[in-house]
This record gives sequence, structure tokens and C-alpha cells, in this order.
Amino acid sequence: MPKTADLVGRRRTSGRALWLLGPAMVAGVAYLDPGNVASNMTAGATFGYLLVWVVVLGNVTAWLIQYLSAKLGIVTGESLPQVLGRRIRRPWARRAYWLQAELVAMATDVAEVIGGAVALHLLFGIPLVWGGAITGVISMGLLLVQTRRGARAFETVLIGLLLVIAVGFTFGLFLAPPEPAGVVAGLVPRFEGSTSVLLAASILGATIMPHAIYAHSALARDRFAPTGTRSGTEKTAPVEATAAHASASGDPGAIAGADSPAQARADALADARGISTPRLLRATRWDVTIALAVAGTVNLAILLLAAANLAGVEGTDSLEGAYAALRAGLGPLVATLFAVGLLASGLASTSVGAYAGAEIMHGLLHARIPLLARRLVTLVPALVILGLGVDPTLALVLSQVVLSFGIPFALVPLVALTRRRDVLGDHRNRGLTTAAGVLASVFLIALNAMLLWLVFTGG
Repeated sequence: MPKTADLVGRRRTSGRALWLLGPAMVAGVAYLDPGNVASNMTAGATFGYLLVWVVVLGNVTAWLIQYLSAKLGIVTGESLPQVLGRRIRRPWARRAYWLQAELVAMATDVAEVIGGAVALHLLFGIPLVWGGAITGVISMGLLLVQTRRGARAFETVLIGLLLVIAVGFTFGLFLAPPEPAGVVAGLVPRFEGSTSVLLAASILGATIMPHAIYAHSALARDRFAPTGTRSGTEKTAPVEATAAHASASGDPGAIAGADSPAQARADALADARGISTPRLLRATRWDVTIALAVAGTVNLAILLLAAANLAGVEGTDSLEGAYAALRAGLGPLVATLFAVGLLASGLASTSVGAYAGAEIMHGLLHARIPLLARRLVTLVPALVILGLGVDPTLALVLSQVVLSFGIPFALVPLVALTRRRDVLGDHRNRGLTTAAGVLASVFLIALNAMLLWLVFTGG
């Protein structure tokens, strides 16, 4: 029986769940990009422990969202952009949807490239524009690993960078731990003016990232693609037969129990993989749990580090100022590790962002361009911003707000699609899962509406 592409050659270990982990760890890198660092550092330095609850809530919500995204990719063998590209019939509507997703991807790249540039400037004194270019070039090398060595090698490199990020951003807490009472008080949901709402939206935009939703479905699709497929676009014979059956039915929503087109397709994929879909979904839940536990802990550590050591310190509203304050207060080792973590964050997350952007274009415009060409396209806006001398930290925080506004466009279709039997068959969401997804969507949309109202009314 054929094996999943990345498990070929591991026949003796294919039964171990360890080899089924990985896609969520790569998607989780997006939750630790420089935008997260800027948003969490600014929130901690400005409001102390006030927004701890936003980080925690964002991470819990992210678990559900990332699991649904991965489930869509595993069960259908397609990414979220691919599914939407098929279901949005009108070309103008599909292009409009692509445009907003493209703007979100560009905002993501702005944050990631600027973060890497700032880190190189802090570590080696390299000018920001050159630092952004260097970050882009190194990220191209990481993308070459994905295109030439496959999903597993790409995962290994990014997980290594994830460990560097975790050490860089958490080390300072061991030398200067936060106040327990302040942390507990920060778990109570509340705001203090429009600035705190802006930062909350920024934190959520950095935590629940639209491009991570798009990317995770594609990562799961590619990671568990049956032998002989590539990027989920070339199907094995059983899957082709299933697709033909679905087309011949004339009614993609027609349901006949286990014989429905969606369920038949899922069964065909499972047979081609040699691994049952329920088993993959169980492993995916562990994968998402581990990834989000790491990402959530590091994000919280960044905010707590700033709240405990930078609150009220002048100049800490920028990454450069935070670095200087950490160096003065906790020593050069902590500050250097912080900058190294920021660099690793920029390099890793920009690679994931380029991967997501290429998938968005392929799925919605039905056009595929090389990842390296895609990297160049989205690198330009970030270099322009750096060249214009825009404050890097301000650009990072505002880019996360743009991401926050893009969340509903990715989240609402994800929740709607994963509840449909004609999309996921027997693996569709249960009622409670759908209710949780709807609640998360309403909360995020309401927060953005509140942000707009406060900003435009000056409240």
C-alpha cells in the first residue's frame, strides 16, 4: 500500500506519532514573527500587565483556528485558498477576495522583513535597508530547502529557528521574573482607552494571523500528500476517480451517507496515504497543541518581560529602545539574545509568509509562480518602507492591525466550510466546534469595529 511521501523510507517508524508532527510547528512560526514582538513589547511597556488576557485569549482561539485549517487540508487534500478558488464562481469576486488576502500577505512581509532588518542593525550596525535585503536573501535560501528538499526538511530548519526564538525571548524572565499578582490581575478582560484597544487588535492580528490560516491547510496538504503528488495538485488514481465521481454526480452537495463525494474523496486519500484520517487528525491535535503552547508561552514571556522591566522606561516604545533598556537593566547577554531571537523570528516567519502568499495566488487566481519570485514581489514594499525612513516599530504595530482586519475574511470561510458535510464528509465540525468558531469570529469582528469607532471618534 502506498505511503505518505514524507514517510517513505521510514517503514519501521511510520507507526510512531512523532513522524506525523510538524506542520503546526511551521505554521506556529507565524505566531512568533517580529510583529508579535513589537506588539507585545509595546503593550507591556505601555500598559504593564493590562493586556495579558488578550495574549492568552488569542492563543486559545488560535488553537481552534489552526486545527480547523489543518483538518481542511488533511481531509480534502486541498488548501483553504484552493477550496475557495473552486467555490467562488464569479471571477471578479475571486479576484477581490485575492486582493484583500494579498494585502494581508504584504502586511505580513512588512513586519517580518523589518524585524529582521532591525535585528541585524542591533547586532551588527547594518543599515536598515541593507538589513531588509539581507533578510530577504536568507529567506530565499530557506525557501530553496522547501522546494528542493521537501516539507520535512523545511520543517526541521524552521523548528530549529523556533527553538532559537524561544530561548532569545524567554531568557530574560529567568533573571527578572514578573510579579505574580500583576500577571493574575492582567487576566481580567478590560481596556484603558483607545490606545489599549489598538494594541489589543495588534496583538490579536499578530497572534491569529490570516496567512497562517491559509498556510496551515497547505502545509498539512503537502506534508501528507500521497506518493506521486506535488503540492496537492496532482492526484493519484484513486483520488482522480473520486473527483470524477463527484463531477459526474452533478450535485457537489448531494449526500448519500458514507458514499457522498466528499467522504469518498477523503477515504480515497486515506487509502493512498496508508494512514487513516482519524489517526492523522489525532496527531494534528497534538501537533497544534504543542506548537501553540510554545508560541503562546513565548508571546506571553515577551509581554511580561516588558511589563516587569520596561514599564515607565523612556524610549521603550520602539524595538531599538527596548533593546537599549534591556541592555542597561539586565545586561548585554539578555539584550543580545533578544536581538538574536528577533533575527531568527524575522528569517523564519518571512519564509512561511512567502509560502502562504504563493498558495493564496495559486488557489484563488489559479496561477502558480515560483516561491523565489513570490519572495521578491512581497519584499519590495518592506524595502520601500525602510527606505522612506518610517519608524520600524510603528510600521510593525500598524501592520499587525492590518492583519487583524484580514482575520474575518479567512476565519469566517474556514468555519463555514469545515461545518459542511459536502466538504469534509463525516469529518465535518460538530455543533459545539462550529459554535466556538462562530463565537471567535464575532469577538474578533466586534473588536475591530470597536477599534474603528474609538479611532475615528477620538474616544
